[in-house]
Amino acid sequence: MKDKEAYSNAVKCLPNPGLGLGLRSKHFNYIIEHEPAVDWFEVISENFMDSGGRPRHVLRQVAEKYPVVMHGVSLSIGSTDPLNLEYLSKLKMLAAEVKPLWISDHLCWTGVNSLNTHDLLPVVLNEESLKHICSRINQVQDFLERPVVFENPSTYLTFKQSTIAEWDFLRYMTEETGCGLLLDVNNVYVSGFNNDFDPVHYINQLPHDSIVQMHIAGHQHCGDYIIDTHDRKVVNDVWKLFTLAWQLTGSVATLLEWDSNIPEFEEYHAELLKAKQFMSSIGSGEYITEHGEQFEAAVSNPVDFLVNNVLIN
Repeated sequence: MKDKEAYSNAVKCLPNPGLGLGLRSKHFNYIIEHEPAVDWFEVISENFMDSGGRPRHVLRQVAEKYPVVMHGVSLSIGSTDPLNLEYLSKLKMLAAEVKPLWISDHLCWTGVNSLNTHDLLPVVLNEESLKHICSRINQVQDFLERPVVFENPSTYLTFKQSTIAEWDFLRYMTEETGCGLLLDVNNVYVSGFNNDFDPVHYINQLPHDSIVQMHIAGHQHCGDYIIDTHDRKVVNDVWKLFTLAWQLTGSVATLLEWDSNIPEFEEYHAELLKAKQFMSSIGSGEYITEHGEQFEAAVSNPVDFLVNNVLIN
């Protein structure tokens, strides 16, 4: 096994390509024809691993012009099934072709007994599952010969058997394996509402130097619970959390996810570029309200202002 310090150091050396978008088939023609000014693209690994047709051809063209990140949904790091070596081999071959900046997946399980539910299912957060998952992360990273970046999922319940807070679980994972983290800010907001925890505390407690990337996305608020739908614009409270996270991480690569009711490319890109407004508000004493107006804050520490006055705790 490669030393976890080597993986950890590799994570800390990963670049920040800027603001990116998920590569979606609806936009293939537009991207190839117009070469829009997007910093980088994230691709769903499984959409291309078994494709030898037009999707793979488009991906090769995109990878020639833009930095690419591979984001998986079927690694199933939390499952009790043996690791799927066929899946890992295909993932490694795709990475050799695309040369992604990094490979990411989720802290979840997606199936059991070789059946894939095609859903990102929550894991029990305790010492036993931590040991199990860290062992599997070590195997995956050694197989792929690179560190892997893991995302916090959206969750809708808390297991009675869980004895470790999710933010602590993620920190222990990075300490034991050297893996990186993908902080999905929308997922923190969704899970915080559904499971009654403070999203600001969650973000504050993470190992910020292990965070490689952030996701932002839209969700559906159903009153008593929130569903992570990725089918609409980012709400203002998530933008505020992003502002906090962007400062605490020292700025990392940020990507907008939009997977259903996908708009035309110009609207999609414009939603991503809103991030620049919130980035520029850091240190300026100016913050964006829900309707886009700016107001000044007479405070010396903008993070304290966000936590104490703007964010919903």
